[in-house]
Amino acid sequence: MLFRNAARTATGTGDRADARRSFRTGLRTGALAVVVATALVSCTQASSGGGPDGDVPAASADPAADRAPIAENTENAESADDADRAERDAAAGEPTAEPTPGPALVRDAFATLQATLGETCTPGAGDCAYFLGRVTRELTELDEAMRADDKGPGHFRQPLADMEALFDKVGDDRSEPHLEKHFSAIVGTRDGVNAWMQGHPDDYR
Repeated sequence: MLFRNAARTATGTGDRADARRSFRTGLRTGALAVVVATALVSCTQASSGGGPDGDVPAASADPAADRAPIAENTENAESADDADRAERDAAAGEPTAEPTPGPALVRDAFATLQATLGETCTPGAGDCAYFLGRVTRELTELDEAMRADDKGPGHFRQPLADMEALFDKVGDDRSEPHLEKHFSAIVGTRDGVNAWMQGHPDDYR
């Protein structure tokens, strides 16, 4: 009787020990399964780009590589600004060429020549430099105007021939002594051109 009780007692104790060992084994197995599942989920998210940070682009391992596109864009913008500024400076620095005026109209050139009709000088008195120089200049400008006129130089044949003869005689010397030597030719040409123009009022009115 005592043996059977002891046996049952021993048997009951053994069963409980086995149960505890089985429970602990189950706990370890469950914990291990959770760890493995968590690791698999983490690997899957990392490989597929998922997870909380899935939409955030990975930072470059080299910070200089991230700065390179920004620096390039900045340099391109600065280069464009520099080119525009240089173009504006060049345009501002270019001198504006003033148009060269063409010959005066015949009537305008003749009007300034007529203004000398009431003037004269006395050769040798020292008062001919301005007067003869002015008459010669006015005749030169009238010659240019007649040659450029729409009517053509053929219309002004006589006055042009007279002025050409004077210019050949006087030459380029505009000193007072030289002009005084040709006083009569200068004044005579002026008066002859005036007389011709008076006979052609359409050319000066």
